[in-house]
Amino acid sequence: RGRDAAASRDRVVLPRPGSPARPVPARAGLRVAGLSPFTTPNRDFYRVDTALVVPKIDATRWRLRIHGEGVRRPAVYSYDDLLHRDLIERDIALTCVSNEVGGPYVGNARWTGVRLAELLAECGVRPPSRGGPADQLVARSVDGMTLGTPVEEVLDGRDAMLALGMNGEPLPFAHGFPARMVVPGLYGYVSACKWVEDIELTTFDSYDPYWVERGWARRAPVKTGSRIDTPKPFARPRAGTVMVAGVAWAQHRGIDKVEVRVDDGPWQQAHLAAEDTRDTWRQWSLPWRATEGGHTLTVRATDRTGRVQTEERARTLPDGASGWHSVVVTVE
Repeated sequence: RGRDAAASRDRVVLPRPGSPARPVPARAGLRVAGLSPFTTPNRDFYRVDTALVVPKIDATRWRLRIHGEGVRRPAVYSYDDLLHRDLIERDIALTCVSNEVGGPYVGNARWTGVRLAELLAECGVRPPSRGGPADQLVARSVDGMTLGTPVEEVLDGRDAMLALGMNGEPLPFAHGFPARMVVPGLYGYVSACKWVEDIELTTFDSYDPYWVERGWARRAPVKTGSRIDTPKPFARPRAGTVMVAGVAWAQHRGIDKVEVRVDDGPWQQAHLAAEDTRDTWRQWSLPWRATEGGHTLTVRATDRTGRVQTEERARTLPDGASGWHSVVVTVE
């Protein structure tokens, strides 16, 4: 089976998308050593799931079923059905709800796929705001995992998609080949089902998916976050100008400002790299005149709604961590 799955993936040639992503602005990537690249390579993209063994699925046998409440025309799609539709291509950052403050479970990639709203519209699905009876979309993976997504957000115009490609190639097996969901602005456990084979329209009142049964929130918009990539914790830079840099994200809202504080000093506004879209992260940097001794560097971001990232510390459970990221360094 593994050989058949690998062979089916090797044969895939992603068509040119009918709606390509716009070129990433040249100034979206800062040249700072130790800073995460604007686009996260597939090999480095975080993976968080419950699969003990990565599913290997033969794309020629794979099918996607859409059914449930308010689905007037249930449908089944093959991989070729989706591959030969009008595809979109978008840069979108994903974040895991289990990402601790300053953690690694966030990444930015270029996804290629089918608009999920178009598939649902073909099946006669309407959002709750227009009288649709279903307010939850339950995606099921081939390994039995279930994820629940608010129908309203899937159909509100954002670039929610059934992704077939990642950074210019068919999805890697570890990231959901042959197809996975990607919905900007929502944590992955309610939006990014990998190896998806079934989409059922239902209600939040009638069904709790896997993670909700275990105490996580039903609805999970991504919280505004920021991270210091360099200098690393406990680094020992030399006195003089030290470049402090990192990334900030507020998917589907966008980042408007990043500030850095040294010890208990005033907040200093960092330089923001150019924005690609409001669904991606933004790099930032600040040259710091470092003096000898121990120092604490802290970062916070402000999203496009004007909301400043909260200082209040919260655990990841039930709807994502919050707080400011800090690193302690010793300047020599």
